[in-house]
Amino acid sequence: MKETIEELIAELRDKNQNLSEEKARVWIELLVSDFEASYAKAGYDYQGSAVVEKVIRQWIQSYGDKIHEFASSNPKYAHLLSEQEN
Repeated sequence: MKETIEELIAELRDKNQNLSEEKARVWIELLVSDFEASYAKAGYDYQGSAVVEKVIRQWIQSYGDKIHEFASSNPKYAHLLSEQEN
């Protein structure tokens, strides 16, 4: 999955020039984690990393160019994605 994460980071950065590599990594890790947690909470059996990858790729295509705007409206992520690089 590590190689897939790197590919997803590159795709997100290609889609959104406003993101540094570090912030793109944070976004991808958050999206993967949230998807897996939500999927499990809904009672679904884990379908493997291919399903996670497919969903994250769809999200990148749909929302990737504006994803940096989301942090300011969601306090859950704002502190992780503040304008200051950590």
